[in-house]
Amino acid sequence: MSIEAHLATLEKKHGVLEEEIHTALTQPSTHDQHIADLKRRKLRLKDEIERIRTSTH
Repeated sequence: MSIEAHLATLEKKHGVLEEEIHTALTQPSTHDQHIADLKRRKLRLKDEIERIRTSTH
Protein backbone atom coordinates (compact mmCIF):
# COMPACT_ATOMS: atom_id res chain seq x y z
CA MET A 1 0.00 0.00 0.00
CA SER A 2 1.38 3.38 -0.95
CA ILE A 3 1.73 6.16 1.60
CA GLU A 4 -0.99 8.15 -0.18
CA ALA A 5 -3.41 5.22 -0.03
CA HIS A 6 -2.59 4.66 3.64
CA LEU A 7 -3.21 8.34 4.38
CA ALA A 8 -6.52 8.21 2.52
CA THR A 9 -7.58 5.19 4.57
CA LEU A 10 -6.64 6.90 7.83
CA GLU A 11 -8.46 10.08 6.82
CA LYS A 12 -11.58 8.08 5.99
CA LYS A 13 -11.45 6.34 9.39
CA HIS A 14 -10.99 9.76 11.02
CA GLY A 15 -14.11 11.05 9.27
CA VAL A 16 -16.13 8.00 10.29
CA LEU A 17 -15.11 8.51 13.92
CA GLU A 18 -16.08 12.17 13.69
CA GLU A 19 -19.54 11.14 12.51
CA GLU A 20 -19.82 8.54 15.29
CA ILE A 21 -18.90 11.18 17.87
CA HIS A 22 -21.48 13.59 16.49
CA THR A 23 -24.16 10.89 16.58
CA ALA A 24 -23.19 9.84 20.11
CA LEU A 25 -23.36 13.41 21.35
CA THR A 26 -26.90 13.83 20.04
CA GLN A 27 -28.14 10.72 21.85
CA PRO A 28 -28.59 11.26 25.58
CA SER A 29 -28.32 7.52 26.27
CA THR A 30 -24.67 7.41 25.14
CA HIS A 31 -22.23 6.92 27.98
CA ASP A 32 -19.53 9.53 28.50
CA GLN A 33 -16.87 6.80 28.53
CA HIS A 34 -17.90 5.69 25.04
CA ILE A 35 -17.63 9.25 23.74
CA ALA A 36 -14.23 9.65 25.40
CA ASP A 37 -13.03 6.40 23.77
CA LEU A 38 -14.18 7.60 20.35
CA LYS A 39 -12.40 10.93 20.83
CA ARG A 40 -9.17 9.17 21.88
CA ARG A 41 -9.29 6.93 18.81
CA LYS A 42 -9.89 9.97 16.60
CA LEU A 43 -6.96 11.82 18.17
CA ARG A 44 -4.65 8.82 17.68
CA LEU A 45 -5.61 8.71 14.00
CA LYS A 46 -5.01 12.45 13.65
CA ASP A 47 -1.58 12.09 15.27
CA GLU A 48 -0.69 9.21 12.96
CA ILE A 49 -1.83 11.18 9.89
CA GLU A 50 0.30 14.17 10.93
CA ARG A 51 3.31 11.96 11.68
CA ILE A 52 3.11 10.40 8.22
CA ARG A 53 2.65 13.75 6.52
CA THR A 54 5.65 15.30 8.25
CA SER A 55 7.88 12.31 7.56
CA THR A 56 7.12 12.36 3.83
CA HIS A 57 7.78 16.06 3.30
